[in-house]
Amino acid sequence: MSESTSLPAKYLELIDQIVQITLKGQIRSKEQVYQMLVKDISPGTGEIFERCLVERISATQYEVDNQLQSATASRRLRALKTIEGEWERWQKENRVSGAIATAIQQITTAEPDNRLTALLRVIDPNQTQILTLEQLQQLAKALKQQAEESSNPDLKRQIQQLATGLTHGIESWQRLEGDLISWIYDQGQSKLGFGGDPAQGSPWGLWAKKVNSPLPQALFHSLALNQSVVELAANQAGMELAAWVELAVILQFLQRGLVAWFDKLVYDSKVGAKLSISTFLTFAVIWSQLANGFNHSNISRHYADGSFQVTLQILRTFAQRQYFPLYGGIFASFAGNYLRDTLNYLDEPLRRVEGTQEKARILTLLGSSLRAQGKYEQAISFYQQALEIARNAGDKTCEIANFNHLSRTCVAQKNYAEAINYSQRALIMARQAGDKLGEANALANLGYSEVFQAQQVEQVEPEFYETAINYLEQGLKLSERLGDSQSQALCLSSLGIAKVVLAEPQAAIAYLQQSIKACINSGDLYLDALNRAYLGEVYYKVKDLDKTVYFACLGMYLLEQIAATEWRQSAGLLTIVQGQIGVEAFNKILGKVRSEVIAIIGVDGYDHLPQLLEQYQRSIQ
Repeated sequence: MSESTSLPAKYLELIDQIVQITLKGQIRSKEQVYQMLVKDISPGTGEIFERCLVERISATQYEVDNQLQSATASRRLRALKTIEGEWERWQKENRVSGAIATAIQQITTAEPDNRLTALLRVIDPNQTQILTLEQLQQLAKALKQQAEESSNPDLKRQIQQLATGLTHGIESWQRLEGDLISWIYDQGQSKLGFGGDPAQGSPWGLWAKKVNSPLPQALFHSLALNQSVVELAANQAGMELAAWVELAVILQFLQRGLVAWFDKLVYDSKVGAKLSISTFLTFAVIWSQLANGFNHSNISRHYADGSFQVTLQILRTFAQRQYFPLYGGIFASFAGNYLRDTLNYLDEPLRRVEGTQEKARILTLLGSSLRAQGKYEQAISFYQQALEIARNAGDKTCEIANFNHLSRTCVAQKNYAEAINYSQRALIMARQAGDKLGEANALANLGYSEVFQAQQVEQVEPEFYETAINYLEQGLKLSERLGDSQSQALCLSSLGIAKVVLAEPQAAIAYLQQSIKACINSGDLYLDALNRAYLGEVYYKVKDLDKTVYFACLGMYLLEQIAATEWRQSAGLLTIVQGQIGVEAFNKILGKVRSEVIAIIGVDGYDHLPQLLEQYQRSIQ
């Protein structure tokens, strides 16, 4: 008989044997049944065994149901159910061992230059079955065994390095695990984040003390002191593969652990989402910085390629989250690396991936950041790429978001007719798709665009603005019903700016102040800073110079820190005020509002204000 025909007979015999010795009272535990299955079922033949087991259970169940040999049949059925339970355990255990075996085969049969890539695919968190810590330990042991058995010296050395890196990475993570979130309890929640200032409650300094290995220790130390990660990576000549793999394991478990914890902040899900967003972006940028540094060093280019691969894995995981920020480019807890760096570092890894739904969403996020920097043509290019990918992927929500962003960008370019066109398309699609968030943003953009278009053609009569204001108010009501802080902030800000255009200062002040509160909740740094800049202009119009200086200084500083070009608008206003009242009087007002300014941007921020003003004034001379 061939093997395929003998196996069913063999497995039926095994099942009958277990049933018989069970009936004789010779089975003392379920473990005994499990060990018999382990011993006698050959790998890759589980489907045949399962068919045999189902056949025996069905036949015995029929006997029980029809009261044929009822007493014996019932006992046999209980024995078969015990086998079924241990068979399920066998399947679970063998799925893991099978997955490990497959992973080992993928890694060891890969070309030498591709083995690191193969390992990263195996531990990719975007897989259906993500490897647990225990499974990762099993993988490390299996790789070590492969290395010991290999007669190929190059393969032996490379596989040993991978195994060592995994083992050391797991050990380092276990040292850090107890302090994953301890730093969060050491300061007020408002200071949470990943900034470079050790005083701002970032975890890097603490983690640097907890690890023993040189590379992760150096990385955490650099992050704690806001030193260049690119420079650190560029100076890693002589670094072994094991050190890189160890770092990859540590950072992946840190990121996954933090996101899991932030996602569970049930008492304040908005804060949790904001911190999860911050975590994804921060770790993506760290890996992109490492990639850039490795690219400029004399060590293997595979470290740079691997770092870009990890960056993409993080971004893809992030893009699948419900809270992925389709309508916000910058978030409060994402400090330390300013916006310009984020774009520089994330641009390269995105070039390495083909059109996918995740890529469309990431391009949307980066487009918003480019728009804030005043790079409108680049932003439009990103949005249009994202629009095409989203359309092909059937991602209506992302498609609507990009129409909305294109509308906002056209407003910034003073192309109001095109802005109205994009916002109308977004509004129609959002209503058809039932996308309430997209609808709220489309209403805000449509009203905002029409206010500016009316101003451009010098239609200042109130009736020309009624429709536009109505759109904005509809958007605000909808965003309030949705409880979406970011959309509320956008609608309130748009209403405030519209009221500035309509020369209604008190209404403008009220809306802009409310928008600032909403921005704090949503973490939108750009809109927050823009609101403060416009408040400076409103207070200038009502001749309140103290508040003009206060808000214009905040707008100028905050916008410049995130590389938004509108900082020059506030700097221009402050220069006008300084010219009107004289330097001495201006400095007196600045001194008067010092404590309030410091409360928002700190002493360093306050001390930087004169330098920004001087920089602006030199640029216009």
